[in-house]
Amino acid sequence: MAQGQGNTAFVKGHRRTPSEDEFKDLIRRDAQGALNKELQKLIQTAQAGLQGQVRKEFDNFEILFSRFLSETGPSVVWDKIKLLQDDLIKRYGALPTPEPAKTKELLDQLVVIKLNGGLGTGMGCTGPKSAISVRNELTFLDMTVQQIEHLNKHYDTDVPLVLMNSFNTDDDTQKILRKYGQVKVNIFTFNQSRYPRLNKETLVPISSNFGPESENGWYPPGHGDVYNSFYNSGLLELFIKAGKKYVFISNIDNLGATVDLNILNFLLTPSENSVSPEFVMEVTDKTRADVKGGTLVEVDGKLRLLEIAQVPKEHVDEFKSVSKFKIFNTNNLWMSLEAIKRNVEAKTLHMEIIVNPKTLDNGTNVIQLETAVGSAIKSFEGALGIAVPRSRFLPVKTTSDLLLMMSNLYSMRTGALEMSPRRSFPSVPLVKLGTHFSKVKEFLRRFQSIPDLLELDHLTVSGDVTFGKGVSLKGTVIIIANHGERIDIAPGAILENKIVSGNLRILDH
Repeated sequence: MAQGQGNTAFVKGHRRTPSEDEFKDLIRRDAQGALNKELQKLIQTAQAGLQGQVRKEFDNFEILFSRFLSETGPSVVWDKIKLLQDDLIKRYGALPTPEPAKTKELLDQLVVIKLNGGLGTGMGCTGPKSAISVRNELTFLDMTVQQIEHLNKHYDTDVPLVLMNSFNTDDDTQKILRKYGQVKVNIFTFNQSRYPRLNKETLVPISSNFGPESENGWYPPGHGDVYNSFYNSGLLELFIKAGKKYVFISNIDNLGATVDLNILNFLLTPSENSVSPEFVMEVTDKTRADVKGGTLVEVDGKLRLLEIAQVPKEHVDEFKSVSKFKIFNTNNLWMSLEAIKRNVEAKTLHMEIIVNPKTLDNGTNVIQLETAVGSAIKSFEGALGIAVPRSRFLPVKTTSDLLLMMSNLYSMRTGALEMSPRRSFPSVPLVKLGTHFSKVKEFLRRFQSIPDLLELDHLTVSGDVTFGKGVSLKGTVIIIANHGERIDIAPGAILENKIVSGNLRILDH
């Protein structure tokens, strides 16, 4: 803050005290000016060939920062929220299946983007999360490439696979991609932006340059960055010129997010007197495991994605209610390429800012300004939700999820997972593995083979527990090893509705 302004604002009798709004405006302009000065210095430290790209990214960051300074209070007024009318949510079962002869023509107009910016550190792995083996030694990326290759070969089409990497995942991903040289898939990549972490107190970047010593000072700004980064890469224009019409965007760690021909057909074959929606969000029924997931609501006549971070504290329990807000966002999104181009060029994309506070290893408190891709839904015409089966939402965020995906609950066909027909009900078991299982290496060491989960409803494991070969878990199974004790589940054991406690007593549940 400029010294003179800071002092004179409060000296009574010398000068009229500015109104609160004027004062806030002065502070805002000072903060904006200070940031701009620091960003200009940072640009000078970037490699000569990259300075133009960095400048573009920083321009977008400054717009985000300006909004962060000026937008105060909750981003949504609770009383304005309306539950969705039936015509804004389509049931997946009501969508017609396209004629086989028409499938190639539909796929010829599609691009697939996978969000590939995350690292596997949360599961104890180094490198991109997409490189973690999920099933039969195949990684998330292997399975995605298999799925697209199957479409391209089977329907004689050319659906391109596009990966949005981050500066954290790009180098490793490029090395991995070399192994797909003989695969019938055209793979493209672009990087999401690299934004500076801001000191929480001073609101200026903590980095002084782009060198390796400053790597802690940067972050990828959430998947809402996909619109600008995709546009700036030149790929959006390339695909539009090639006759592509829609893009399917999803998280690479959602194994249920496969190309769906019924949804694609719905988008490209509108019924009479109707216009194709520019944006479709796949939603699915909320369970108790999903209470924190974003939901679709209507505000001022427009669809809005409502995230838990936007909900006033006094309404959080209401937001989590499965009976009131019955659906949540899977982050499987379908969008018109022309509509993305129009919105980016006209700067009409509006996404709520997510302020993500972090404390670095050296104790510095920083903030990251992020956005979520789905929150731009209100910037697109005719947007709607499609209520899809739960099978289209199979995320792997933890080793508890990984256990389900590796088990006999699922079979794999051309890179896609399908629930085993031998499971007599369609719901996915609730699995909670304790901290001893949180890293992939430890998790694998504790299972001599993955147990039979076909009849499992609920599994909780806590403490130092290992599983022998050929174990079968049914109903509700709770295994708790007390501190300092270890439980080894014997090979071939069948546990049905059992509680196994610290001294290996097995009780009926």
